[in-house]
Amino acid sequence: MTQGHDPVTPGAGRVAVYSAAARALHWITVAAVFVMIPLGFAMTYRGNTLDIWDGVTDALYSSHKLLGFLVLWLSAGRLLYRLLHGAPPDEPTLEWWQKAASHLVHWALYGLLLIVPLLGWIGVSLFPSLMVFNLFELPALAAPNEEVAKRVLSVHGWLAILLALLVCAHIGAALFHYLIRKDGVLRRMLPGLSRR
Repeated sequence: MTQGHDPVTPGAGRVAVYSAAARALHWITVAAVFVMIPLGFAMTYRGNTLDIWDGVTDALYSSHKLLGFLVLWLSAGRLLYRLLHGAPPDEPTLEWWQKAASHLVHWALYGLLLIVPLLGWIGVSLFPSLMVFNLFELPALAAPNEEVAKRVLSVHGWLAILLALLVCAHIGAALFHYLIRKDGVLRRMLPGLSRR
């Protein structure tokens, strides 16, 4: 299997980094999630809590659906790339439990980045509410069933909250390693690094 990273060079002051492609996919996903999660909260608050169903609410829902659709395929591509190209070795200074926690969070994030948008797509198929910006419809994944749609979208929402919490934990751990431990964990994924 081809490894998509630089090897560790002991004693050279270098750390193994992810490939440029892996880093680009990571940061595009970060940007998308940073838009998706607040957008999801804003649209449901405006529509379901305030009961305001106007052009703004429709635009929020359309944006969320379109971004979710794109995140699903982006995440599938990331996972495929990861499986084909691998990842750098773990930071050598980490304890075994830190490595285990890191791997658990990473794979949970991969899973949720696939499951959450897929459930959203299934939910809007069941509702049905597949129209995006009154321009086109997403392909339907299920026959209309509004009661099932409500349950699916409820699970979608709770898993989105879990995703947001895991993202916060991931960011917190990265900042801890960068600011407190001052090791190479965050540097492995920073953009703009060359693979010498």
